[in-house]
Amino acid sequence: MALQSMTGFARREGTSGRWRWAWELRSVNGKGLDLRLRLPPGLERMETDVRRIMGEQFSRGNMQANLSVSAAENRFETVLNQDALANVLAMRDQLAGVIDPAPLTLDTLLSIRGLVEFRETQDSEEEIAARDADVTKGLLAALADLKLMREQEGAALSRVLLNHVSTIEDLTHVIERDPSRTPQEISARVKAQVALLMDGAGALDRDRLHAEAALLATKADLREEIDRLKAHVAAARDLLDRGGPVGRKLDFLAQEFNRESNTICSKSNASAVTAAGIELKVVIDQFREQVQNLE
Repeated sequence: MALQSMTGFARREGTSGRWRWAWELRSVNGKGLDLRLRLPPGLERMETDVRRIMGEQFSRGNMQANLSVSAAENRFETVLNQDALANVLAMRDQLAGVIDPAPLTLDTLLSIRGLVEFRETQDSEEEIAARDADVTKGLLAALADLKLMREQEGAALSRVLLNHVSTIEDLTHVIERDPSRTPQEISARVKAQVALLMDGAGALDRDRLHAEAALLATKADLREEIDRLKAHVAAARDLLDRGGPVGRKLDFLAQEFNRESNTICSKSNASAVTAAGIELKVVIDQFREQVQNLE
């Protein structure tokens, strides 16, 4: 399954009968899936289905879906108010001996307010169902376009993240191979620090001395941190290769990377290891920043 970025845009438009419709979809980063819909009056009933369809396609992102629908042609029908016409004709008969009994013309009838009404022809249930089906198909096509764009962005992000992981791995090897980590160097530093302890105390208990020496040796050893960094590198590559919605898992790994780099910097007694640890923290921050864009 391909990786997806949470950033994307798609637009689809078409016609259905006398109607024109257009979908515009936008997606940006989000902790979860946040759907914001804007549907035209009369089509609010589609909201439940639209949310369901979008939820089946995506798991993360702040997404906006805007639908516009307009009539490509207006159809009107005339409606005659029979009661009003009857009243007009009855009034004419009552006034037959008072006013000129000229025949009523169509223009005269149309000028009488409320007698004839022009209104837009209502679509049949079949026409409405066909339009809604076409609009839904348009949504599916727009979602496919959006998914493709997010996957293309995800592929680019994957390459960037893999480069960061390789840099993290290289820096881990630099730290691992640093001369300061050899048993001889660690032993020399421990002996020097024990000597300082001996100079500072007239009579130091031998058991206490061994405990202090063991503590110093433990603090100087970075083996556990290096092993964990290697394990996290392998896990990150596996997630990036697996694809799918792995953004949260990679974000957790970024936190673990950062924890190990902090420990290495705090334990380091060598300038080269400290420098590599600081560079490691910079790369990890860049890795985590890019991970925030992944679904």
